[in-house]
Amino acid sequence: MTDSYPQSSVPTDWNEFATRMNEQFFQAMEKNMEAQAEFVEQWSDAVESGDFGDGMQFGDSMEGYKRAYEAWMDAAEQMVDRANDSMEGEDVEFEEFRDIWLNTANKAFKEVMNTTAFAAWTGSSVGQMLEMQQQADEAAEETLHQLGFATEGDVTEIGDRLVELERRQHAVEAKLDRVLEHLEE
Repeated sequence: MTDSYPQSSVPTDWNEFATRMNEQFFQAMEKNMEAQAEFVEQWSDAVESGDFGDGMQFGDSMEGYKRAYEAWMDAAEQMVDRANDSMEGEDVEFEEFRDIWLNTANKAFKEVMNTTAFAAWTGSSVGQMLEMQQQADEAAEETLHQLGFATEGDVTEIGDRLVELERRQHAVEAKLDRVLEHLEE
């Protein structure tokens, strides 16, 4: 076939080659279908939860999904064309099939990620994540307090108190210096 295959992996006959090609093609198609199903499920959840805001945002989102869907369909056509080319005797590398799907996934996700709905959903998700992080931090601090350990809040409070004591000490020293100067006169 080609020099890019190690000698031990070069198919010995057409049936083995076709079987291997078909297996990889169907695995790629299955992964594509799973990715699309996951995407549609998440998209559906977002629509049901009302994360799209106004109608303009919803329209933008649907347009992004449409472009992503078109990218997947183009990839499917490319896969069929390349599989046909292979069946007709053209030397088609297995990596080319993988590259078609990887490039398509990048393009499809880019189409979706460029929508205002995705930005709103991302912002909402980040907000929820930060809120959960704050709750987890509070729970961890409470647990550490119960176990008798110093927490970041405790250390910060001690630092603030030390700074305040230092400020007061400097103020007392300044007053004392003024009193001493006044007494020496």
